[in-house]
Amino acid sequence: MGGRPSRPPAPPTRTAVPAGSVRHGLARVLSKAGLCSRTDATAWIRDGRVRVDGRIVRDPEYPIHDGMRRVSIDGLDPSPPQRHYLMLNKPRGLVTTARDERGRDTVYRCLDGAGLPWLAPVGRLDKASEGLLLFSNDPQWAAAILDPASGPDKTYHVQVDRQPDEALLSALRHGAGDGGEWLRAKSVVPLRSGGRNAWLEIVLDEGRNRQIRRLLEAFDVGVLRLVRVAIGGVPLGTLGKGQWRALDAHERDALARATPGVPSRGQR
Repeated sequence: MGGRPSRPPAPPTRTAVPAGSVRHGLARVLSKAGLCSRTDATAWIRDGRVRVDGRIVRDPEYPIHDGMRRVSIDGLDPSPPQRHYLMLNKPRGLVTTARDERGRDTVYRCLDGAGLPWLAPVGRLDKASEGLLLFSNDPQWAAAILDPASGPDKTYHVQVDRQPDEALLSALRHGAGDGGEWLRAKSVVPLRSGGRNAWLEIVLDEGRNRQIRRLLEAFDVGVLRLVRVAIGGVPLGTLGKGQWRALDAHERDALARATPGVPSRGQR
């Protein structure tokens, strides 16, 4: 049987790109659509499950321009998933990622068995931090919540290893430089004290990596516990440690009102 060897499939043809069109890698496009994680998207693409304009593409970074390509998975056009919005009371000791290269437990352990679609964390809490963590598969909503210029305030209760005086509280509000960034608290209020430690309520209007811990370290203050208790007008409330629940329409609206550009319930 000496037939002509088959040729590998040609890559998708490239069409003219309009000026101003935004380009993203294929894996990112699938992830940002709320269909899956970036890691899963990469695996699907490399396994040959994803087609662009009818042809299999195995490069996760294959460029996709807004509105210029038809993407399908397993031969089917992916329909927009039903949107979900939920809150989790994150326990201490879990990392905020889908998979951890060091094998540590992740926040997704709390969602196992719930029958939920892929949901991404809206922001992060580090391993030692606790409290309110949002999840959603609505990328536009999540991006607006995380917008450093217009996103809602975040409120934390922080146990520190000293009795703070007014000079320290004022310094935290004024801020300090660290690694080329200026870190500050929007407000700092003492909550209660006992012995050699105290609890503070700290409100942030921006979201920098480990911001509270770094800010306090700049003034030689150690953090014993750090719990996020509210995002905008949505409090953690009495939700148990490691438990989750869906946000109701009023809570989604409260975040929408706090965040310019996020459509409210009546606009969805």
